[in-house]
Amino acid sequence: MKKTTIVDIAKRAGVSKGTVSAVINGKNSVKPETREQVLQVMKELNFRSKALVRNMKNDGHDKSIGIIVKDMSYPFYTSIASGAREYASKKGYSMILASSEDNYESEKKLSHLFSAKDIKGTIIAPVVVGTAEIEHLFKLRMIKYPFVLLEDVKGIQANVVAIDNLKAIKKAVTYLIESGHTRIVHFAGPPQSSHTQERIAGFRHAFSESTLAFDKDMIVPIGSHPDKCFSNTVEYFRNKKKAEYPTAIVCFNDHQALAVMTALNELNIRVPDDISIVGNDDIYYASTYPVLLTTIRAPKREIGKKAAEILIRNIESSTPLPVERVVLDTELVIRKSTRVLNSQVLATSLTLADASR
Repeated sequence: MKKTTIVDIAKRAGVSKGTVSAVINGKNSVKPETREQVLQVMKELNFRSKALVRNMKNDGHDKSIGIIVKDMSYPFYTSIASGAREYASKKGYSMILASSEDNYESEKKLSHLFSAKDIKGTIIAPVVVGTAEIEHLFKLRMIKYPFVLLEDVKGIQANVVAIDNLKAIKKAVTYLIESGHTRIVHFAGPPQSSHTQERIAGFRHAFSESTLAFDKDMIVPIGSHPDKCFSNTVEYFRNKKKAEYPTAIVCFNDHQALAVMTALNELNIRVPDDISIVGNDDIYYASTYPVLLTTIRAPKREIGKKAAEILIRNIESSTPLPVERVVLDTELVIRKSTRVLNSQVLATSLTLADASR
């Protein structure tokens, strides 16, 4: 069969060879309706050229960044992604969002895919499992592929944007102690996560600065998956006498806190009458749950914007830039899931959220 040429395309479409060439090379000089007409003829004649494929692939959006989160259904990550997308868009970048489903191997495959597919750089919420291999992160550094982590990973020097977890939990526990609570426990998250370790440290620090003694049994690892949190909470309380119940629980995050509150309701334990609950992140559901959740508000969109800013700065720099570690502050938002056990709570600068919010 005779090979189709741009002369054939031009003749069939009723345009000049120059117009066909302009369409193939993605020029803006062609009217949209003419472009569509030429592309339709190319399709009918099964015409392909390297230039056409390249320009159709880019389609004016050849600058893109990626973001790999642990759980796309968790509002904490979707808010971070929204902030990153907002900043990237202003800089002329599109953004591709993917979820590792909290699976290390999935994160590894996605990071490899992104770095191999001309995505200029990636924001990563790292999955840490046991003595997690960080080979894929080392490989990204070796090929000088720009990336920003949303959590510290031991053994890797990388750009990081995170919140001050230690300070945040310390603030929450201090508030509970000042409110008269003496039996406080921390329901911890995944043991190898740096966020988990930082939050445990914040819990301990609050006790070290009070008259109350810290005990290792105050740290109760129940994980972060809602189903697991629910079952572990039920098991924890069924193995205790009512007199041994804590009066307050500080949770790893809001997903965990909401699962804990659901479990307590199942056990006929009232929040906050019997036990006060504090979450972490201030996701949307924290202010819509039947008992509005007292929680630590993280600047989620700001985290995303800052991560995208650092990432794009590294992408566009012609020389290697120093590693950056940005730590953002949080605020304690007091709602209905906590109660004061004494009437002499010290004055603080905490933000009191409107209970109707």
